Amino acid sequence: MNNLNSNTILLTYKKLYSILLIGIFSIFTISAQQKELDSGRKYTINEIKVTGNQSFNEQTVIAFTGLKKGDRIFIPGEKLSSVTKKLWEQNLFSDIAFYVTNIEGESVDLELYIVELPKLHEVTIEGIRKGKIKEVINDNNLKPGVKITKNLITTTKNYITNKYKKNGFLNTQVVISTKPYIDSLGVEVGQDMKIIIDKKDRVKVSSIKFNGNEALSDGKLRKAMKNVKRKNFIRVFKRSKYSEESYEEDKVSIIDKYKTRGYRDARITNDTLIVKDEKNIALELDVEEGQKYYFGNIRFIGNSVFTDSELRQQLGIKKGETYNGVLLQERIEDITDPEANDLTNLYQNSGYLFSRINPVEVAVRKDTIDFEIRIIEGKLAYFDHITVVGNDRTNDHVIYRELRTRPGQKYSKRNVVRTIRELGQLGFFDPEQLTPEFKNVDPNNGTLDLEYSVVEKGASQIELQGGYGGGGFVGTLGLSFNNFSLRNIFNKEAYKPIPMGDGQKLSLRAQGSSFYQTFSLSLVEPWLGGKKPVQFSASLSHTVQYFFDFRSRDVDRDRRFLITGGSLGLAQKLKWPDDFFVLSQAISYQHYNLQNYNTGLFTFGDGFSNNLAYTIGLSRNNTTVNPIYPLAGSEFSLTAKLTPPYSLFNDVNYDELGNDPEFQDFDGNPDQSKIDQERFKFLEYYKIKFKGTWYTRLVDKLVLRTNTEFGFLGAYNPDRGVPPFERFFVGGDGLGAFSLDGREVIQLRGYPNQSLSNVDGNTIYNKFSLELRYPVTLKQLASIYVLGFAEGGGSYDGFNNYNPFSVNRSAGAGIRIFMPAFGLLGIDFGYGFDPILGGIGPNGWETHFIIGQQF
Repeated sequence: MNNLNSNTILLTYKKLYSILLIGIFSIFTISAQQKELDSGRKYTINEIKVTGNQSFNEQTVIAFTGLKKGDRIFIPGEKLSSVTKKLWEQNLFSDIAFYVTNIEGESVDLELYIVELPKLHEVTIEGIRKGKIKEVINDNNLKPGVKITKNLITTTKNYITNKYKKNGFLNTQVVISTKPYIDSLGVEVGQDMKIIIDKKDRVKVSSIKFNGNEALSDGKLRKAMKNVKRKNFIRVFKRSKYSEESYEEDKVSIIDKYKTRGYRDARITNDTLIVKDEKNIALELDVEEGQKYYFGNIRFIGNSVFTDSELRQQLGIKKGETYNGVLLQERIEDITDPEANDLTNLYQNSGYLFSRINPVEVAVRKDTIDFEIRIIEGKLAYFDHITVVGNDRTNDHVIYRELRTRPGQKYSKRNVVRTIRELGQLGFFDPEQLTPEFKNVDPNNGTLDLEYSVVEKGASQIELQGGYGGGGFVGTLGLSFNNFSLRNIFNKEAYKPIPMGDGQKLSLRAQGSSFYQTFSLSLVEPWLGGKKPVQFSASLSHTVQYFFDFRSRDVDRDRRFLITGGSLGLAQKLKWPDDFFVLSQAISYQHYNLQNYNTGLFTFGDGFSNNLAYTIGLSRNNTTVNPIYPLAGSEFSLTAKLTPPYSLFNDVNYDELGNDPEFQDFDGNPDQSKIDQERFKFLEYYKIKFKGTWYTRLVDKLVLRTNTEFGFLGAYNPDRGVPPFERFFVGGDGLGAFSLDGREVIQLRGYPNQSLSNVDGNTIYNKFSLELRYPVTLKQLASIYVLGFAEGGGSYDGFNNYNPFSVNRSAGAGIRIFMPAFGLLGIDFGYGFDPILGGIGPNGWETHFIIGQQF
């Protein structure tokens, strides 16, 4: 054992000695080669190899370097440095190095060592909404196959951090990590990137302080800031939040506020953001107000089309008034309102598209500023070609008849704006994508081409619903084809799935339950004859209602109430007072047939009534392009529905009917059933209604809708009285449900349906409402907006009981969703502050489902 150990130790020492000798020899050899390399000699490349972690073909890499066997190069030298730089510039590698593996005389072997950057396989992002993830990926080009560099990680992190800091998330933290992705064969084919975003809470503005302001108080300056508000628990619709972009806009608004008060030279000299803690910041602004100025002389230079007097009247600014730079610019050109009464529109609506108007300060005398308004009128402009593109369903003539611009016509900005509105109001196109585009504009010849680009949207709607109402299950099927083509109804090739494209509206509706069915059909032709905008409408309806016992829930089909009716109408656009007015006229007829139908609503259970009426209405609608969500404008309507005054020529004394044996019972007493059958054989009444709605754009797309309504039902002959039909029923969601007697159901949220009127309805009603709206989206697939409302209304019997201030009040909130295929849907939550008829305390909360209505 001892001999074995000694031999082993001896062999080990010999091996170590050999390795040491080889190492010393190698060191001397490398040292000698290094001395040769350090001398910067020229060598001939004998061999080039590519090693390292890379997926490129070796020959491809060598070819890219430009080096080849037999080349004479200096080592070290400029050639290898330039090749290395060239490789780095490709952003494909994380490590690049040239090694000399052997030197024999003037020949050298080279090894190019490269490590390829990992490729991105997949990226996941946590901490933000799905809709924002795509934006981050696209903005940073985080697509599969992209090389993962330190720069990519750094710029992505900085992008996300700065993005959310600008939106008020000052404490945003971003963590980016990567890990290899191994495929099913165990090969690394890339790396997955994980981004974790912690936005923290958005900071709130605890205070906004101003220094140096004397003319305007801190409160007025804070009020001028429309975007950034300090914390205030009273404020409901504008929360305290900070974003860099909004803050910059508000600083401009502060200066504009000074300009409206005459302080032309006002400026913000410094502003500071002070971090109070993780959730609160303070803003401090130093202002320099300067002196107050006034308007001096205002001269017009270059005008020949309009006189100085006409321009001065349009400008509306007089010498001596407080200087207002914002107002001056708006009177020259108000970019926020395409239909503003400014000087630019005065010229452009008269054909001077190429006109230019610039206000110039020509003198400042102490506190007075003189202006010259320099005008370059240019040539009159005329439309050369007018085209429409994008309509693949609607026929050309339906669009072209709505255009207010014609080839050869003098240019008018007003007519272009009005055309966009008319096309949007058709309901066939996405109003948010209607755009006019000027082409081939030639100032020298005074001509231009105009192209209207439209995007078709679904014009047909289906109503398919079921619910519980009126004592039983109610099912409804409705179809509205809003771009129908009647002339192609017998053309088989036009059914795709129905004939479309001529702008007509065809509606079919069926509704039924265990005790009633109603069917209706209507057709609207907006251009009767195709020459003038005269709208023709026709409708037919038939309803059958059986007696329903609400207690036993039995249906008696031997007792029924039938209504058959129809109407014909014409509506024509007027040119006076302006072309927004429409005069409409209609003749309608309903036949009411009661067969053993004693319910208490009518004093006769067998008999009939006829309702022949003439309706005339005057309306005006100048709302903006989108009829679903108007941003501005107003709607007014005044209608009168009149029946013939039968009592003037039928020689019937209705006050003495009870004395006529024909209208007495067997005991000689007046038979009220027979009397009422005579009184209401032909209904006699007149109904007056007024409705006005205003849309006011407050900020951005925040809109205030103001509405007022009034209705009155009266009788020509007091002895004949007001009929039990055509009355007003106030309260609830405004849906008529299965009402059959011509009643009008007036929506007043926060109360049960028809709960604010008598059982038989009332003859007068009024209603007032305010509604604040803001859109979530106005895209083609769905328009969605939220709303808050406050309203009040009431119904009364006769003017003796009428008090417009005695109303039931309510408030609440809701949402509306308009989808082209289904129409308008919504839900409201309303709180009634007053008791309903027969109640004591406030009515409280009510939920209302809205279908096919716009409030």
